[in-house]
Amino acid sequence: MTAKAKAPRSAGKITIEQYRSGICCQEQQKRTLLALGFSKLNQRVERPDNPAIRGMVQAIPHLVRVVAKIEKTDAGKGGGRG
Repeated sequence: MTAKAKAPRSAGKITIEQYRSGICCQEQQKRTLLALGFSKLNQRVERPDNPAIRGMVQAIPHLVRVVAKIEKTDAGKGGGRG
């Protein structure tokens, strides 16, 4: 039996902004925009920071950009008053 390698967990989310229109783009690029969740120009969406989403963003860098990366924190776990 072979053990499956687990994919590394990402540590947060990224905010992506569509800053160019996809009107004159190839059909596959339009589908990538829809898969990311864009429906309007200048729209921002928050997605998990993982290799699949990063690959979609890298496929259409002329249409979207990463605006911010939100790190996951452990602020609410295990803490309590002194």
